[in-house]
Parts: sequence; C-alpha cells; structure tokens
Amino acid sequence: MDRLDALRLFVRVVESGSFSAAAREAGVGQSAVSKQIAALEARLGAQLVRRTSRSMSLTDAGQGFYESAVRLVDEFEAAESLIGRGQSAPSGLVRVTTAPVFGRLYVVPRLPAFFARYPDISIELSASERAVNLIEEGVDLAIRHGVLADSALIVRKLANAPFATVASPAYLAARGVPATPTELQGHACLIFAPHREVRPWEFRDGAGVVLHHPAANFRTGDAEQIRAAVLAGLGLSHGPIWLFAPEIASGEVRVVLGAYAPGPLAVSAVHPAGRRLPTKLRVLIDFLAEAFAGAPGLAAA
Repeated sequence: MDRLDALRLFVRVVESGSFSAAAREAGVGQSAVSKQIAALEARLGAQLVRRTSRSMSLTDAGQGFYESAVRLVDEFEAAESLIGRGQSAPSGLVRVTTAPVFGRLYVVPRLPAFFARYPDISIELSASERAVNLIEEGVDLAIRHGVLADSALIVRKLANAPFATVASPAYLAARGVPATPTELQGHACLIFAPHREVRPWEFRDGAGVVLHHPAANFRTGDAEQIRAAVLAGLGLSHGPIWLFAPEIASGEVRVVLGAYAPGPLAVSAVHPAGRRLPTKLRVLIDFLAEAFAGAPGLAAA
C-alpha cells in the first residue's frame, strides 16, 4: 500500500468510527486495516489512534494528522478529477438506510436518474423501521421522518410530508364518512405501531390540538400492511399522504377530516456530526432534496 492509500485508509477509519466499519467499506479484513494503521504509525513515529476492545479515539498527534490527511486526499482527488475528466466525478460506495415503504416508493424509483448523473457512485440500501445507529453499523446516511433530537447527528430537511386520514370508498360507503375527530369513536382504525406503541392520532382545529385515542381492530409495525389494510377496506388510517399518493390521485383512496389535518412531518437526511462530508454523500443528499421537491405526496422543504 502506497502512502496515499495509507492516508485514505486512515481517513476512512476516523470517519467510519471503527476499524471494523473501515474494513467493511474498504472490502478487506479488519486485521489488514489494523496492520496498515500500525505501519503508518511506525513510519511516522507517533501513535495516532487509541484502541480499546469497544472503541477508538484519536491522540493529539492523530487529530492533527487527520486534518492534514483530509486536505491532502481532497486536493489529490480534486486534481485527479480535473485532469482525468475535466470535471468533478464523485465515486465510491454510500450506505443508506430508510423506512421500507418509503425506500420502495420514493428512493429506489429515483435511483436511475441518480446513477445516470453519477455513474461512479454505488449505493447500498437497507430498509428498517428502527432508528439505526449510524456510527456503530457503518451507515453513511439515514432518511428519517418527524422530529429528530439526537445532537450527534447532522440533519438536513429534504421535504415535508403532509398528514391525512384516509380510507377506501368501499369502507366509507359501508361505515359512513366521519365529519369530526370525535366521530372516529364508531370507526375501525388501523394503527401503525412499529414498536408496539399505540400513539394517539393528532388533529388540529381552531382551538388547537385534538387527540383521538384509537381502539384498533388491526395493528401492525409494517407500513406496507397498513397500505394493504386500507386498500382492502378494513378501516381508516392516519399518516403521511405519501403512503397513498397514487391511490389518492386515482380515487382508490379518499382523504377525510381534511379540515382537521395536523401539520406535516419533516423528511430529513441524517449523517454523523463532526466529520468531513464526502462529495459522494453531499451529491446524493442534494439529489434527494431536488427529487423529493416535486414528488407526489411530498412538499418542498
């Protein structure tokens, strides 16, 4: 491994937060990464990284060397791109996590346009309803919904997701159309509870917030099943419009209680704080913000 590759590997170790995550990104074994960092430290005559069984941290020398290494790698890659293609050409793997249905409906269908623009970038997409620990699991970017309180993350809002209460025309014909939130007491409610926690449905009127505590005859932690249940006429769902945007447009699903709709949820791109934002990640975030701005069921941030 030449010195530039060693610098790149050291930067990757620091920015991924662990030797194992850096090894996964580089496609090599963890022992190979450890040996290369040890060789770099021997060449420099200074300890760069403090290692324990559970964590790693930079020494003072390591912090200073990291800052210099980042500048050198960035300058080299910029010069390489300028000479090789006449323009910046970001490349590499980006690991992304998102909610399963949002990934299927809003991320994957837009990837052809992204790859046409950035053919040297690869994306590894994982789908989960849980809040993935980005640092521990070696994930570069999460697309998350709602209020985020983790101060260890950098958040950029990509779009707003309007909320609505919806049902199929067949269900409404059989059970009636609720005119106010209080009339939901006599209706079948379909509850999305990914952590088995049933939250009240929030509405707004001129006096403020109105809460409805649904008594569900169907509950699931899978948003895809909520879609299926609404389309099957099982009851009413309360959630982001994007989940049913095509069906609302076609009339297969109807919005009710529109005058009581709560405020929208934020759809945000999230990545770890305190680290350099690689060009490959920056262009992906910019692309998603651009793509979501005109997407059915979403509103501009």
